[in-house]
Amino acid sequence: MSNPFKTALTERRAQVGLWLSMASPYLSEVAATANFDWLLIDGEHAPNDLQSTLQQLQAVAAYRAQPVVRAVCGDVALVKQLLDIGAQNLLIPMVDTAEQARTMVSAVRYPPHGIRGVGSAVGRASRWSARGDYLDVADAEVCLLVQAETVTALNNLEAICAVDGVDGVFIGPADLAASMGHRGNHSHPEVQAAIEAAMRTIIASGKAAGTLTSDLQLARRYLALGCTFVAVGVDVLLFAKAARALATEFLGGTPPATTAPGAAY
Repeated sequence: MSNPFKTALTERRAQVGLWLSMASPYLSEVAATANFDWLLIDGEHAPNDLQSTLQQLQAVAAYRAQPVVRAVCGDVALVKQLLDIGAQNLLIPMVDTAEQARTMVSAVRYPPHGIRGVGSAVGRASRWSARGDYLDVADAEVCLLVQAETVTALNNLEAICAVDGVDGVFIGPADLAASMGHRGNHSHPEVQAAIEAAMRTIIASGKAAGTLTSDLQLARRYLALGCTFVAVGVDVLLFAKAARALATEFLGGTPPATTAPGAAY
């Protein structure tokens, strides 16, 4: 078994994705029919646990969209569990230093190259031992993406990108804006300038650059800059917008106030 998502990033083929925050395997499968390249199962800001993440991995497995799992944090033990249930693509939030990035690389690799616990024989990742070669190929199949979303991370970005085993760096606009003193306003010119500069640094390093924005014009700009993986929407926000618009059309009144267009996190 190879990793189509990692292969696409290595070949610099743009991958357009959708954020899954509903924490529902049923709705994740619905999203998988939309023909996105990748789907982000969010464990940081959505109410997912290990079991619901597993259920969503199973729900989307039959479709072409590749699942990426965002861990709640860069915890070595949690990373081990996510890998064992079959997550090949991991997104780790709040990576501020090269040392943190190296820890995550070690967490996704088996000894002697890392510290991942060897328990795949009873895991979905090895198809419960049906994949006899799993231990030999597992390290190469994992795609490790780290999030740079603070001023500290941007100051250390070149060093983070230089870490062997980091396949891509994701810029988190909302947290970066807050770190820069523009909380709730990731569209601020200073924030956007920082994002684009960071993307250029990541791309120049040979690593894949990515982000999330529901502003489609901005998404196209990021792709034109050379970003390889860009998410263009969040399932729960798409549902909320459609539900509110429908209610307003038939019931009247003013739609509830929402975040600014292109809101991302």
